[in-house]
Amino acid sequence: METVLIAVFVIGYLAITIEHTIKIDKLIPALAMMAILWALIAFGIDGFTTWFDSGKHALLDNFGLLDHEEKMHIMEESLLHHLGKTAEILVFLLGAMTIVEIIDYFDGFATIKSFIKTRSKRRILWIFAFLAFILSAIIDNLTATIVLISILQKIVRERNDRLWYAGLIIVAANAGGAWSPIGDVTTTMLWIGDKVTTSRLIGYLLIPSLVCMLVPTFIASFLPAFKGTIDSEETEPPKSKFGSTMLYLGLGAIVFVPIFKTVTHLPPYVGMMLSLAVVATFAEIYSNSKITISSVDMDSDAESHSGPVHSALTKIELPSILFFLGILMAVAALESLGLLFNFADNLKEGIGLMGTELPGTEVSDLVVIILGFGSAVIDNVPLVAASLGMFSEPQDNPLWHFIAYSAGTGGSMLIIGSAAGVVAMGMEKIDFFWYLKKIAWLAAIGFIAGAICFIVMRYFL
Repeated sequence: METVLIAVFVIGYLAITIEHTIKIDKLIPALAMMAILWALIAFGIDGFTTWFDSGKHALLDNFGLLDHEEKMHIMEESLLHHLGKTAEILVFLLGAMTIVEIIDYFDGFATIKSFIKTRSKRRILWIFAFLAFILSAIIDNLTATIVLISILQKIVRERNDRLWYAGLIIVAANAGGAWSPIGDVTTTMLWIGDKVTTSRLIGYLLIPSLVCMLVPTFIASFLPAFKGTIDSEETEPPKSKFGSTMLYLGLGAIVFVPIFKTVTHLPPYVGMMLSLAVVATFAEIYSNSKITISSVDMDSDAESHSGPVHSALTKIELPSILFFLGILMAVAALESLGLLFNFADNLKEGIGLMGTELPGTEVSDLVVIILGFGSAVIDNVPLVAASLGMFSEPQDNPLWHFIAYSAGTGGSMLIIGSAAGVVAMGMEKIDFFWYLKKIAWLAAIGFIAGAICFIVMRYFL
């Protein structure tokens, strides 16, 4: 039966990976895979001899000797446990997405565009790289990429130039998301799963992530694509006088969440709901006196009738939420049978027996680096979800921080390897092979440089 479960997971995973080829949204195979895996476990529960207790992170003793009713009860408890942990992540993401959409309702991100005064291609590259690095740490790498490419489209007219900027934005956004507990879905999963704390995560990963961004950006700044200047373009006036206020309020509310968790020790989604309530309150107040530049701005008038909160809720990425639900619960099914835990042990033993351990590294380092390269090919969310069941190290062990770094930045090596890359691919119609030829080597150099930096720093922290 274990072989059948693994086969279902591999087929579903393959369908997710090639979603652009088969023209089927990845949330469909993710949800189907989740349901089928848990159904197969329920049907074959009497044939399983091992069960993994995720709460204690250990295999249950004598599971094979229990009767049918006891096994079903344990399975139902495990299903509820995993659903609760998954719901914490999804509710957190819903709150963050809604705050970002409220900011956009007031055209708050136009404030960022006003900071860019230069016409030098090289300076614009560095401005966007640092903006992506910082902004992704606050509003997550996916949203930061959408915001910055939208701004880029208004500043850089030449599409060939924009492709290069978009490629480096992907690298910088993924690097920025890795060191923040709210910067990337995978890092958020580790944070909510109590594998990392905010202070330690920043302490371990800020410098390696910065290196991962700086090295490829520095090399790219000498390439022909970033020489010269861009054509100037008139700056559009803001659509709302409250744009900058809502931008700073929204970003501040999101940054407040880790502080709230540290002070109250409550799950992060509780703090995110409080932040959303505060931002939504101000949004409703400001929307009643929203003033646009044009008195005949029909789009603004139409939006004002529904209100900023309702408008924001209609624009959040529900397909992404459902995808995370499906993939996390599917991985939980394999974890519950102890398959991931056993796989990790076998992998670490295999690497150790092959003698591939490098000076100054541990066997787990090589496993995590492999995970980083793997995240460029397949989605990093299930890889990190699997790692939660593979390793049993305590909170803030360097292994968890290295996983956050590798999964977050490794995806930059292919355009399909991260959510930021996929959304940039759609917004600018970036060709897979163009990215592979022009940007992938820069991303790989940055990933390796950051990984070396992390391994060296680990002995000083």
